[in-house]
Amino acid sequence: MVRLDRLLTQNSELRPDGIYNWSIPALAAKLSNGKNIKTCPNAGACANVCYARNGTYNFSNVKARHTANLEYVINDPQGWFAQMLEEVNHPRMRGKYVRIHDSGDFFSEDYLLLWLKIALLTPDVTFYCYTKEVSMFKRIVEYDCPKNFRYLYSLGGREDYLIDLELDRHADVFPDDAAILEAGYANQDASDLLAITLTSNKIGIPQNNIPQFRKRLAGRTFGEVQKER
Repeated sequence: MVRLDRLLTQNSELRPDGIYNWSIPALAAKLSNGKNIKTCPNAGACANVCYARNGTYNFSNVKARHTANLEYVINDPQGWFAQMLEEVNHPRMRGKYVRIHDSGDFFSEDYLLLWLKIALLTPDVTFYCYTKEVSMFKRIVEYDCPKNFRYLYSLGGREDYLIDLELDRHADVFPDDAAILEAGYANQDASDLLAITLTSNKIGIPQNNIPQFRKRLAGRTFGEVQKER
């Protein structure tokens, strides 16, 4: 597998807080060998209102790069691991954050274990993620999590029923700020880092202002839509 250029990137939203991100295709992708792979195996209601399947994520160059990232992990996991570890170990990363997946999710146990190993080897960097792979995290991560690996479950997936809404750190997407407050959730809209730094385990995210998505949600949260399903 050919080594890609820099794996970690920054977008305008995350850069001010010193956050780097890593992306793979959202929901599913077709690889160059014709094979289809689910990148969000436990996606549920969220699939129809996924911001990572809208706007700039649909640009051909963006989709191609996210697919190349995925193929790198699948075809040369040790090569990918070595390059990612090299990037995270760079002095500029000390004290910084890596958001794993602003699109996509942990599509396999082996892939998750690679990220956990990277976190263990780079204690000066904080990793965090939203995930709908609840059963896998409860089995692998929950009782032996590196101190610098932070995660929260994301409602709207097929494993929502496994989430303890009182004890487990989790996020739901709400129609607006008022709905977040009314439900007793803490709003993380001011900074993505609030998802892992707020004292509350209940994190509220305001919906993106995407007309077709707002119409489909009709004032409901991702979790509520999933319950109806």
